[in-house]
Amino acid sequence: MPEPAGVGGRCVLVAGATSTSGDAAVRALVAGGATVIAVGRDEDRLAPLRARGGRTAVCDLTDEASVRALADELHREGLRVDGILHLVGGWRGGGGIAGQSDADYRALEGGLTALRHVSRAFWDDLVAAPAARTAIVSSTAVARPLAGGANYAAVKAAEEAWARAMAQGFAKAADAGASAAALRAASVIFRVRSLAGLEDDLAAAFVGLWDAEASAVNDQVIALGA
Repeated sequence: MPEPAGVGGRCVLVAGATSTSGDAAVRALVAGGATVIAVGRDEDRLAPLRARGGRTAVCDLTDEASVRALADELHREGLRVDGILHLVGGWRGGGGIAGQSDADYRALEGGLTALRHVSRAFWDDLVAAPAARTAIVSSTAVARPLAGGANYAAVKAAEEAWARAMAQGFAKAADAGASAAALRAASVIFRVRSLAGLEDDLAAAFVGLWDAEASAVNDQVIALGA
């Protein structure tokens, strides 16, 4: 198998790209020779990413029909996704357990919903790709949840469970009778305490996943920062 072979020539979707980390990821991926699909809800906030060399798409990733329509559009144009960086999310918290409101939980849950929709819509692309990599950004709060961030930690833990299930799905899709080298796709979890100041590190680490064999990084939790 011609794997690994670097990020050059891959088609990578950055979900929730209109953040500082999204900008860093788009820059790093374009510099590495990838075709980048930067996805977000706000056309005005996506516009600078086109100047970075990325293709942009306005899409509500929490809406399943919209995500399916995006996948169909890319497929009609002959584009198949080789990678996904999931950056949809945010922070709401405080107030201890009693202060963990349903409104805050539902807002945070959008990150998990988007991850589910995007991974399902592009699953066949990823499994068929010569070298596919997906990654989510999680939090150290999963390992040590605090009362004031219980909603946040619960959603991040669920996202990690989904990402690990993807890893098992990639392994199952590989030829069960072949060696581990037959695995061509990997699902990775990046854990941070805070992304502030680590945006470029995250981008470099994500791009670097294509420099490692899928079997070496699939189902791995990688800590970034202190």
